[in-house]
Amino acid sequence: MGWHELPLVVFTVLAQCAVGAFILLGALMLSGRLEGATLRRLNRPMLIIWVLMGVAFAASTLHLGSPLRAPNALLRLGGSWLSNEIFFGSLFFALGGLFWLLTLLDKGTPLLRMVLLGIAMLFGIAFMYATIRVYMIPTVPTWNTPFTPLGFFLTSVIGGALLAQLLLSLSDQGHRLLARLLPWLGALALAVALGSSVAHAMSLAGIQSAIQSAVDLIPHYQSLLLIRLTLLATVLALWLFALRSQRHQTLMLSLSFVVVLAAEMLGRNLFYNLYMTVGL
Repeated sequence: MGWHELPLVVFTVLAQCAVGAFILLGALMLSGRLEGATLRRLNRPMLIIWVLMGVAFAASTLHLGSPLRAPNALLRLGGSWLSNEIFFGSLFFALGGLFWLLTLLDKGTPLLRMVLLGIAMLFGIAFMYATIRVYMIPTVPTWNTPFTPLGFFLTSVIGGALLAQLLLSLSDQGHRLLARLLPWLGALALAVALGSSVAHAMSLAGIQSAIQSAVDLIPHYQSLLLIRLTLLATVLALWLFALRSQRHQTLMLSLSFVVVLAAEMLGRNLFYNLYMTVGL
């Protein structure tokens, strides 16, 4: 296991969880289920989303060798999915953060805030799409498969749904309809993640170049995959327990989110270490 791609592991996992949570909570806000004082109570713990995005972007600059090179990532805007990813991610961060700040301070009109929310959600989706396209490289057969977009999407759904319910719990909105549906959405995504992880591992046997096979890239891949699957199963158990335990719900959700971050970062590290090219 090489941890040389740790900055990208942190960036992709934290950003996907943050965007997923924002979109789910944004859908709740646009539906009119959260407004007035109720919305302001939710906005206080929503600071966690922006802290995660800040940590994610800070980590991404470490991958550049020097943080001073960060502006260079935008030089190929429109022609490079990496530049598009940074552009859309920055706009999501800026507009979503502005919406959060205006709502927290009760500034601006409700219409302005809802417009900002909707635009930020669209940029969040564009950011996730651009991130997926960065890794769909035809000359990297271990990445250029349907398992890459599926894995990134599942991280957004699982991590986002869990974080969204944690924030609702912190704001005393655990009784809301979406809060009751989130665990079942997460459970479905977790079941898909478990099945797709096994299917992905089996598919590696059919990927090889003239000099190496994908199954030989990570010597202890099966053992590490088993650890990740165990962590995901633990997340599901803790999440469902939190649904039944109102007294310890916030604690169980917090613990579940920590475990899901560990599982997704392990899985993302496996993803980066599966890098290989079709040629020599």
